[in-house]
Amino acid sequence: MNGTLTILKKELKGFYANPTFWVICFLVSLVFSWVYPIQLNLFAQLLTNYVMQQGVPSNQLNIHYGVFLRQLSYLNLLLIFVVPALTMKLFAEEKKLRTFDLLLTSPVTSLQIVLGKYFAALGAVLGIVILAMLYPLATSTLATINWMPLIIAFFGIFLVGGVYAAMDLFSSSLTENSIVAYVTSVIFNVSIWFIGIGAEVVDGEMARKVFEHVSLSSHLSSLVEGTVRTNGLVFFLSIIVLFCFLAERVVESSRWR
Repeated sequence: MNGTLTILKKELKGFYANPTFWVICFLVSLVFSWVYPIQLNLFAQLLTNYVMQQGVPSNQLNIHYGVFLRQLSYLNLLLIFVVPALTMKLFAEEKKLRTFDLLLTSPVTSLQIVLGKYFAALGAVLGIVILAMLYPLATSTLATINWMPLIIAFFGIFLVGGVYAAMDLFSSSLTENSIVAYVTSVIFNVSIWFIGIGAEVVDGEMARKVFEHVSLSSHLSSLVEGTVRTNGLVFFLSIIVLFCFLAERVVESSRWR
């Protein structure tokens, strides 16, 4: 456990002391500072004219659906490309600089190495999610907000970021080239969303249920609407554990080469 904490502190300090992390935060805030006011204005216009727009779905008159969920969809899209940028060097850079060999000979297990790096990546993802949450927080000075569904929705996006971090950590463990790790990670992140599309295009009932069961988007949908379901949490944790286990296997195999 001490080994995990030591690596976690080192990597987390590396994330927050690295200018790349703050450049990413700046770009994320730049996107939200442009998109969020537009969504707020559209929502305000919708409320102003709702009497004349009888065909508008009632949930679109709720700020949670009309503004916040759209912001979360943008955040999810950003995380697909941002998380690989954060994780691509976790193993690849160490292998390139040959510090990975020193890490393997240090008194820490492969599991402690993987967990330390994964939790540090989660800490960086959490920083970006908190940054995105500042916008609804600022809106609370102008409107009444139901916080519980919003917090659950952001927790759902954080779990998705955790899934990306686990898959991308595994990608980084496979190579010593950071660019290859980044491209592979993006392919992983995009691919897992295409599984959800499969549920919409297949004809068979059984096949559709299978796709829905392994779809990231279908398990996320209940969380972003403010509902916590056990099967969704188990699904997210299962993917995280699976890819952390695969990364641990790759690290462990490196000890025997």
